[in-house]
Amino acid sequence: MRFHGSLSAAMASSIAMCRLHLRGSLSKCFKKVDSCFQRKFGTSTAATKTDAPNKKYKIDSKDGNKSFYTVQEEKIEQAERSVLISCPAKTNEKKFLSYLSRHGDINKCFFYESYGTYAVVEFSNKESLTSLHEGTAIPSINHEATVPFKSRLLSLRNAGPVDMSNGQSAPPCQPQTTIHINDLIQRLSKEASIDQQISSLTEMYQLTEENVCLRFLVCSLLKDIAAAYFPECTIRPFGSSVNGFGKLGCDLDMFLDLDGISGRDLKRPKAGLSLEYQTKRSASERAGTQSILSVIGECVDQFGPGCVGVQKILQARCPLVRFAHQPSGFQCDLTANNRVAMKSSELLYLYGGLDRRVRCLVFSVRCWARAHSITSSIPGAWISNFSLTVMVLFFLQRRTIPILPTLDHLKELAGPLDKSVIEGNDCTFVSDFTKIGLQDNTETLEQLLQEFFEFYGTFAFNRMSINIRKGREQNKPEMSPLHIQNPFEPALNVSKNVNGTQLERFVALCRESAWMLQQREFNVPHVGSATRNHAPWGLAALLMPSVSQVAGVKGRKKRKREPASERIKGLLESLKNSEVKS
Repeated sequence: MRFHGSLSAAMASSIAMCRLHLRGSLSKCFKKVDSCFQRKFGTSTAATKTDAPNKKYKIDSKDGNKSFYTVQEEKIEQAERSVLISCPAKTNEKKFLSYLSRHGDINKCFFYESYGTYAVVEFSNKESLTSLHEGTAIPSINHEATVPFKSRLLSLRNAGPVDMSNGQSAPPCQPQTTIHINDLIQRLSKEASIDQQISSLTEMYQLTEENVCLRFLVCSLLKDIAAAYFPECTIRPFGSSVNGFGKLGCDLDMFLDLDGISGRDLKRPKAGLSLEYQTKRSASERAGTQSILSVIGECVDQFGPGCVGVQKILQARCPLVRFAHQPSGFQCDLTANNRVAMKSSELLYLYGGLDRRVRCLVFSVRCWARAHSITSSIPGAWISNFSLTVMVLFFLQRRTIPILPTLDHLKELAGPLDKSVIEGNDCTFVSDFTKIGLQDNTETLEQLLQEFFEFYGTFAFNRMSINIRKGREQNKPEMSPLHIQNPFEPALNVSKNVNGTQLERFVALCRESAWMLQQREFNVPHVGSATRNHAPWGLAALLMPSVSQVAGVKGRKKRKREPASERIKGLLESLKNSEVKS
């Protein structure tokens, strides 16, 4: 998994955690292995390719018609019945599951690697967790004091006569990171169409069902710590982890939700006696948030198994606690009551669930932008992934036959239960997919990708603002090079950090990419039969790194920019060589 900066060294530090002792012989359990494996332990969630250009692009996901919060509550409930177990590298999966099934039926189990081998095990009910914990010991460590904190992060070791190892092979592990860009280009070059390239990229980059379950489990483990102070709290993931646009390896953003604590909205009787909790007042809501996060951050640092490199960044515009969760490999940011961000996550989830082309186009544009350093994981003047996503949504709203409705239209479709006003901002929009009617747009992914580049290659950024609430360009209210209105906080520009140089690079690369997709040399496969080499073409060619700075400001001022850069010339030469060999 990916980690940031100075936390890398901290990740190597050891963790004290509960150790699950396999006491006694397991031979009795092994007699039931066959019947145990007749149960269903999980299914693959790989998406199905769809390339027919003239059929509706329906969502294949089993969660496609469920509302955002319905999916959230289901995942939270599943996480509450799950444990995370550190295992030996060559653990025998059948023996492992047979042993754990003594504590109850198992719904799902999968393995992954992150500084060791781990297993996520979801039981059918919470009682199984109680049974499991009854046979779990606090580790005995002589050279350091052990804080007896009991969590659902456990460690498996073989203390009995039966070997738990699996010989030379390790259990199959779920991927937790995206493939390298060079491997991606090679795979995409083997596809038969640009539509298939875009679909394949999405399948390889998107979060798997297992990775999403792990993210909810990490939130649930953190909630166990916070619940010592706020027994009815919830820690929810937001952002890329849940909005449908997250890629493998992305950070885990989460917030401490205190709105569900009972007694807040309890109506006092007009007469008679009533009880109320005594509470301490804070100077402001922000000060209260800072105090809460300071305390939770200290607990995570001192007692949170696997939580390392804890930083309390309380003076930021949105106060947060940042840390790395070593067992999962996630870089985590914890905020408190970040309700607007949650509504943004819900909106993106809704848009992504209306038409499968939305997510495919976003993944492709984001990957293209990262390949050319338009975006970056380091804060700075780059265009953010969120800004790019909004730009794609806006483009799809501006089609001759719109693919996506405007936010104002979604607000018109909202019912009484959808009403939401947060800090004076109207965040109301419909949550029921069935209430949203879509127009019959049959454009292919290849058409949309090319026209996205043409659209923003000629967009009047110097005068116009992007607004997905209205679904049309508006005059810029400020002089920032790129102005994208925040959907729920209209006074904010989500791209205010972007400078003129970065915007000019984006525009220049859009024009170059649009030109490339118009050339036959780049939009048809080229295979050399002698070596069966697949030269980069289509989307794969767009992801090739630049040999020179295509959009360098100084270079454009000195000479007229040619229609093809050195990168394009190199690709053309590669294609010619491929044809000669064939």
